[in-house]
Amino acid sequence: MTLFREINSLLFALFLLVMTSLVYFQFTQTRDFMNQQMDSDLNNTITSLGLMLRPHIETGDVATAETLVNVIFEGGFYRKVTLKWLVDGKEQIWENPIVIEGVPQWFINLDLFAIQKKESLITSGWLQLATIEIEGHPALGYQELWRVMNDTLMILSLLFILSIIVLRFKLNRILKPLHNVAIHAKNISQRKFGQDLELPKTIELQDVVGAINSMSGQLKQIFSTLDEEVNELKEDKFIDQVSQLPNRQYLSAQINNWLNEPGFGGLILAKFDWLEEVHSKYGYQGRDEIIKVVSKRMQAELPVISECIIARIANTEFAFLITKAEKSVIKVYLQSLIRIINQEIAKAGCTPNTRFALGVSQRIDNMNSADLLSQSDNALQQAQREHKISHWIDADQPQKYSREQWRSKLVDSINNNHFSFQWQPILAMTTQQVIQREIYCRLYIDKQIVTASEFMPFIELLSLGAQLDRCLLQSIEQQNILALADEGIAINLTHDSLKDPLFIQWLAQYLKQSAYAERISFEIPESAAITSFEQCYQLAEIVRAAGAKIGIDQCGRQMGSLEYLQKLLPNYIKLDLSFAYYEKLNQNKELCRALVNVAKGLNISVIITGIEDQAQLADFNSLKAEGYQGYISPVEDVDINLS
Repeated sequence: MTLFREINSLLFALFLLVMTSLVYFQFTQTRDFMNQQMDSDLNNTITSLGLMLRPHIETGDVATAETLVNVIFEGGFYRKVTLKWLVDGKEQIWENPIVIEGVPQWFINLDLFAIQKKESLITSGWLQLATIEIEGHPALGYQELWRVMNDTLMILSLLFILSIIVLRFKLNRILKPLHNVAIHAKNISQRKFGQDLELPKTIELQDVVGAINSMSGQLKQIFSTLDEEVNELKEDKFIDQVSQLPNRQYLSAQINNWLNEPGFGGLILAKFDWLEEVHSKYGYQGRDEIIKVVSKRMQAELPVISECIIARIANTEFAFLITKAEKSVIKVYLQSLIRIINQEIAKAGCTPNTRFALGVSQRIDNMNSADLLSQSDNALQQAQREHKISHWIDADQPQKYSREQWRSKLVDSINNNHFSFQWQPILAMTTQQVIQREIYCRLYIDKQIVTASEFMPFIELLSLGAQLDRCLLQSIEQQNILALADEGIAINLTHDSLKDPLFIQWLAQYLKQSAYAERISFEIPESAAITSFEQCYQLAEIVRAAGAKIGIDQCGRQMGSLEYLQKLLPNYIKLDLSFAYYEKLNQNKELCRALVNVAKGLNISVIITGIEDQAQLADFNSLKAEGYQGYISPVEDVDINLS
């Protein structure tokens, strides 16, 4: 029972007690008064009637005596009048039936009024002539008592209703801080801290609200401290202190991540020997200032052309990882980079188009990190040997289809549900039991299976992500795959879907109609959670409302605050692949632990990715993560025939 109802119940009981007391008091007072009135009336009537009747009884005038009695009987409110002549024993009776109008019979049956009678002896000297007896009629008493009771109850009821209305209004105002405290406490339990509550005017509640605000503030401070620790570790391990660009270590990790996922693009290595000239002219402070200026400008202008990672990997060496671009876009990127460098060279008082070189390589199938770096480095050295601004190692491979052919074939395959599914189990760290399966899709194109690593870059390039996700979910439903995985499945959503309001609306309806919504987990990359937070938040609300789960993939890959985790509160996170070797790369150890602590502090489960063997798994036992995933438990074909 709520506090409001308890107070209402208590007040109702008190009011009922008071009302009962008042009604009883009013009832007894009115009944006593009416009894007194009837008694007084009977006394007066019988006295006056006796005096009027005596002379007529003395003379034996029966007719006049009867007339006088009739007048009194009809004019008064009496049930019975009895006149007995003592001389001859004659007895005359006048009687009215008990008829009480406007009063319910059950009330009359209570016999609230005792029968009142008055008797008087009529004499002449010492001679007894007659007796007169009058019995009062209770109708007037019942009518008056019923009226008083009705009026009393009506007034008290109106007062009670009015009191309840006023009380409800006042209690709502008084108890609103408690309601806010309950909501705030619930939000705190869900790691949603929000703003401090306003202190109420009620003194007794101020301590409660103050304590809640204090607890919330402490928890926010703990999270902020953990977040700051993660940021400091990231900056310490992955950020160049002069340029504020990512360093070589971060670049290497991102190259590995990029090559392990579908995509295309390229890598540009740059050597700025003109910075040595600046150093000789202006000293290291002047050189560092120019590095800062150049870095800020490159960060501001180059990502507009294509998504990229710009890193300073040595004193005069920079790297540009272009992660989502075709050859034509890489060329535009290269031209813009050369333009920026020449402009900054001129500002520094050096000669443009001199003392810098760029080496460009393009990603091809089955390329690893060493291959990509080696090609770019060879291109850079070739440019330096030939005294050219840039050199591009043309590693183009024959394209299976043109862009428009890809569009046509992808649309056809997607719309016709030409999907083939695989999944990979996610295992519990403690029990080794399957807790989830991440599903992967392949497409049949020209009667051949095409893997995601081949078609996903074109899905992104051609903005077909929302269409792919919609048809993929429909195909999963149609093939009854959700029924095969009691543990539930994880489905990766494309960035296109997150940015598409129509897809979000469609997904809400899909989940409402699905019989297995609670078995689905939707995973979104950390980059999307940061750059498209509002859309991700909307998605998360819809997903959770349907009983499904939300997960963050590649957690820890992006630079910057983890505040989005506190706001989004996913069910789980998957640590970025770069942490898979955290014991081998000891510099990642502290950062990995800090990330896990942040997640644990927000009651978010943690899944380690990229685990390949038991020795590697053992390195993570101390982290107390909930699950792990990797080639230690390889990808399997989904056998839909089991359904």
